[in-house]
Amino acid sequence: MSPPSGFRRRTALRTFRDRREAGRALAEQLASYRGKDNLMVLGLARGGVPVAAEIASALRAPLDVFLVRKLGVPRWSELAMGALASGGGVVMNDNVVSSLHVTDEQVREVIDSETAELTRREQAYRGGRPAADPTGKIVILVDDGIATGASMLAAVQAIRAGGPDSIVVAAPVGPQPVCQELSRTADDVVCVTMPGDFEAVGQVYDDFHQVSDDEVRELLANPTV
Repeated sequence: MSPPSGFRRRTALRTFRDRREAGRALAEQLASYRGKDNLMVLGLARGGVPVAAEIASALRAPLDVFLVRKLGVPRWSELAMGALASGGGVVMNDNVVSSLHVTDEQVREVIDSETAELTRREQAYRGGRPAADPTGKIVILVDDGIATGASMLAAVQAIRAGGPDSIVVAAPVGPQPVCQELSRTADDVVCVTMPGDFEAVGQVYDDFHQVSDDEVRELLANPTV
């Protein structure tokens, strides 16, 4: 089975001044979706929201935020053993869990903690406004980059449960094997650059500051469509 057309739309190594410029580059490659009535753009919080805002503006589509939380290994939180998405979707890396002998109780404790933080951020970003309904929509899921793919996979699975027409994964950068793997679950995958020497998402950005809650709220409060 051939990968989606978007997966083939890639260039040689490319760098970006910041997330907004990366969003404009992605919007160019997503131009075929412009003007579709059932289009929705969701930015993964927090870093994906500035990227998604540029895409939503260019494609004349509504913008919303989608939350995914990394599930860090106990006492080694930098290492992800999975991801938790809005709506309760969970993706686990069974190899990490088994190799580090993480118990079921420890997994549950991490999920409970991250669920509380996810709920707090949902309230902080939307102020009680309900999440956008993906039913029957073309949903473009946007992040500022893809590394392991766990967060994006959790997002895709959570959105899929909501009955969308189709799901498009869009990111400025990611390793080719991970983007190819995501093409098995998403209907289209668009990645601007896939460096052969991929080390981290930030390697293609001049400005890769940590996006704040205030930045996310400002972008959501001032939609361009």
